[in-house]
Amino acid sequence: MSSSRFTGRTVLVTGAGGGLGRAIALAFAAEGAKVAVSGRRTAALDETVALIEAEGGTARAVTADVAVAEDMHRAVRETVAAFGGLDVAVNNAGVFRGGQSAGDFPLDDWRTLLDINVTGVLHSLQAEIAQMRAQGGGAIVNIAANLGAHVRRPGLSGYQVSKAAVSALTRSAALDHIGEGIRINAVSPGAAESTMSLLPGETEAEREVRMKEQSPLGRISSAREVAAAVLYLASDEAGSVVGTDLVIDGGASA
Repeated sequence: MSSSRFTGRTVLVTGAGGGLGRAIALAFAAEGAKVAVSGRRTAALDETVALIEAEGGTARAVTADVAVAEDMHRAVRETVAAFGGLDVAVNNAGVFRGGQSAGDFPLDDWRTLLDINVTGVLHSLQAEIAQMRAQGGGAIVNIAANLGAHVRRPGLSGYQVSKAAVSALTRSAALDHIGEGIRINAVSPGAAESTMSLLPGETEAEREVRMKEQSPLGRISSAREVAAAVLYLASDEAGSVVGTDLVIDGGASA
C-alpha cells in the first residue's frame, strides 16, 4: 500500500460498480480504508470488491439505488454493521442524458437526471449525515462536474442543471453541518477516464484525438487523478477545506 492515510477508517462510495466510482474505491482501499461499494448492479459491485481484495484490501458490496431514500439509509446501516462506523462518504452515483436543446429536452430524461443526480445526492447526504452526526463527525465528497456551475455546452441543459445543483447543494450543506464536525466538499471532473466522456459511437482512441484539440491540457484526466483529488478532500490534510468545489478538467473551464 502506498500510504496509510485511511487505515482504520470506513468509506462508502456510491456508483462504485465501474468508472470513476470504482477507481475511487480502489484508491481508498489502497490507502488502508475498509470500503463499502454501493450501486444498483450487484455483479459490477462484486467485481469491484474482487479487485480490492486481490490487492489485499477490505471491501463489501451494498446494492442500493440512490433515488430511493430508504435504500441509502439501509446502505449506511449495512456499512456500519459490517465495519463499525462511517468516516468518509463519496457520493459519485450519477447518470448522463444529453443531445437536446432546453426547448426540446425530454421530460422523462429531465426527471431521471434530477431524481438520480440531485435528489439521489440529497438522499445519500441525509443518510450519511445522520450517522456521522451520531459519531461526532466525518467527511463527505460529492461528485459534481465542470459542466454546469463552471462551463456550459449546448444540448446538455438537463445534465448541466443537475450538476450545478450538486455544487450548490454541497456548499449549502457544508455550511449547515461543519459545526457538527462534518466536512462536505465536491470534486467537479471534466472529461475523464470514464465511458461518460465518450461521444455516441466514439472509441477511446478517437476521444484521445478529439481531446488533443479540445482540452488545454491536451488529454482527458485519468481516473487516478480524479480519485487523488477526492482522497485529498476526505483526508486530514484538508481539515480546513469546507464547501469547496475542486475542478479537475485540464483547464477547460479556466
